[in-house]
Amino acid sequence: MNTEKIMRMIAQHILETTNELDKRVMQDFTDEIKKARRIFVYGAGRSGLVSRAFAMRLVQLGLTSYVIGETVTPGLKKGDLLILVSGSGETKLVLSVAKTAKELGVKIASITSYPKSTLGKLSDITVQIKGKSRVDIEKDHLRHQIEGIHSSLTPLGTLFEDTTLIFLDGVIGRLMVELNKDEGEMKKRHASV
Repeated sequence: MNTEKIMRMIAQHILETTNELDKRVMQDFTDEIKKARRIFVYGAGRSGLVSRAFAMRLVQLGLTSYVIGETVTPGLKKGDLLILVSGSGETKLVLSVAKTAKELGVKIASITSYPKSTLGKLSDITVQIKGKSRVDIEKDHLRHQIEGIHSSLTPLGTLFEDTTLIFLDGVIGRLMVELNKDEGEMKKRHASV
């Protein structure tokens, strides 16, 4: 199977997931970002990379955003928004951050494939992004092999992470419109070194 075909499979998954997104939840997600005093993001592994990319775009929009775990990140306080990314909704480090935030009275928005997961239950807002998590891989690998579905070509959480990145870029586009920001203004906050 060639690269282009695999790319089309990923793009098709993103399109199908986009059509299934809950519009009310997406609006709530965006509204909470606009209301928050400060926005904190966190995810482990590749989900962490996706959340870091989102934090960067929030800063370029002129919002105050931090990545949990960085040495310059201040403590969470009431009035902040914590955005957590975990395909399974069961990642131990992510759950630890969520539980601490909950104790502090911080609003939690999560992005996961499993809204009924522990993370989903701890969250005030849960955006469901369908993907393939470790649970799906373990459960469906043999079946996919028999049916000829090439899920191994999008290993581990690739579909979740790619779709989440596109979702969050869509949120940035929406915020640009709602906050009346343009690319020129964002470029002024773009790293130059």
